[in-house]
Amino acid sequence: MTDAIRAIWDEMIAAMEAMPGVGLAAPQLGLMLRLAVVDASTARGQAVRMANPVVLHASVELRAHEEASPNLPGVSARISRPRAVAVRYLNADGVEEERDFVGLWATSVQHQIDHLDGLMYFDLLSRVKRDMLLRRAKKAGG
Repeated sequence: MTDAIRAIWDEMIAAMEAMPGVGLAAPQLGLMLRLAVVDASTARGQAVRMANPVVLHASVELRAHEEASPNLPGVSARISRPRAVAVRYLNADGVEEERDFVGLWATSVQHQIDHLDGLMYFDLLSRVKRDMLLRRAKKAGG
């Protein structure tokens, strides 16, 4: 883990807080790195910094949540994802860590890993719902 990576995480956290949001992946800032930050705490300041996150296990029970992204402003969609996930990643000290995330934390972690894999939340929608959302986004954007 380098100081440069830690600085990128700090920038990502600042951008996430400015949105405001509960997570951000490096590709959203044009950085093709497998880095993500998540902070779904109510108090804030609890950001988890992750490099190369991988879902090891996902609960069978789903949780629906309204998801959005600064990459497609003005629209959102209700997405069902596993309510809990176990994730392995490298932390800020470069140490491999495994952690369980539940509820909004789990939703955000999965959303960020999707970004790292080149997916957006609307890719999880049916074709009809995705097309409707993209048309609404185009109208909202001008």
